[in-house]
Amino acid sequence: MAHVVDSNTLDRIFAEVDRGFDQQMQMLSDLVAIPSCRGEESRAQDFMAHAMADLGLAIDRWKINVDEIRHLPGFSPVMVPYDDAINVVGTHRPSSGVGNPRRSLILNGHIDIVPTGPTDMWTDPPFSPVVKAGWLHGRGSGDMKAGLSANLFALRALHAAGFEAAADIYLQSVVEEECTGNGALACLQRGYRAAAALIPEPAAERLNHAQVGVMWFQVRVRGRPVHVAVAGSGSNAIESCFPLVAALHRLEHDWNHRGHEAFKQHHHPLNFVLSRIEGGDWTSSVPAWCTFDMRVGLFPGQNLQEAREEIEQCVHRAALEDSFLRENPPELVYHGFQAEGYVLPPHTPAQSCLEQAHQHVRQEPLEQYAGTGTTDARFFGLYQGIPALVYGPRSRDIHGFDEAVEIDSVRRVTKTIASFIAQWCGLQRIKH
Repeated sequence: MAHVVDSNTLDRIFAEVDRGFDQQMQMLSDLVAIPSCRGEESRAQDFMAHAMADLGLAIDRWKINVDEIRHLPGFSPVMVPYDDAINVVGTHRPSSGVGNPRRSLILNGHIDIVPTGPTDMWTDPPFSPVVKAGWLHGRGSGDMKAGLSANLFALRALHAAGFEAAADIYLQSVVEEECTGNGALACLQRGYRAAAALIPEPAAERLNHAQVGVMWFQVRVRGRPVHVAVAGSGSNAIESCFPLVAALHRLEHDWNHRGHEAFKQHHHPLNFVLSRIEGGDWTSSVPAWCTFDMRVGLFPGQNLQEAREEIEQCVHRAALEDSFLRENPPELVYHGFQAEGYVLPPHTPAQSCLEQAHQHVRQEPLEQYAGTGTTDARFFGLYQGIPALVYGPRSRDIHGFDEAVEIDSVRRVTKTIASFIAQWCGLQRIKH
């Protein structure tokens, strides 16, 4: 059962969200202005650590040690250094010293963002946030720095209204969500547990109750280099990739045809995307090598090892059709996401509490949807039995040009999170 919080108290908290909202939007703009792509997150994490400390949270800031997490369920292999892979967690404990462990809470968000692509194709520079027609534009604004600001300012609104949560809260700003999820995994390895988790990803004020799994891999193809004057006597490694990609797309069709109950409203929930390709050394030589990267989706419950075996068999069969690849088979290398799908168990107390909070703010029922991407929810839900609620503001063009988040939606989500904290954790007055 949720804690009963009277409407007058909630109205006071919502008034503090409104009172602090200009400050929240300035904080969000400042955070968006800090590039935090993979390997460049530490400055943004310093920013988050200072913001958490200003709220009175106890700060834990550490560099992820891959050796400490590689043996854990959910770990994804990495091909890049972790010298700048910094996590930050701010901890709230009730001033009474005793919090209800059955009402503890993780507020999780990721600081890492995806690359911008050619910046000349943005209407405005991606790290110069600008407000237009009620939307804040900039890389990372929606995915998911707005969610980080909502977590922080929801707690701030409680304090400003004279209350604090009556249970432990762990405010997490993690790295690696966009490529492995190892940041969230490192938080679990460090001992952070709670009775529920809330992740304000850009979910358009809906509950993402199911998400696909995601797998990344590379296919490394070799060829026989010859002078282009006698190109037919060689083997073009770049062109040899095309039939392999076509075969993988046929596998994509087969996997989608199998279906999954949680995704029955989606015509094509699993996407196989050829996301990177490079090869060759010289324009007047038949290329001797080519490597392409692919991202594939998987249904919840689909075994990762079995999926890898199907992928390898698919590539192997396609390679047999090529006389050179038959004797020089492609190599598959797995890196980045090796992520299982996740379905939120229905009717958990935490979900019911979020539904009430959303209803109070929006005056309408909480809509649910199944997402065709992944989030860090799987770590909490699959490996620790912690119900993970993915619910956040309305955004557009995430991972694309002119990414933006709707400002009014950020305000509403901040109020919903504040209400959720109050009703899930309970409140106690701050003693001065």
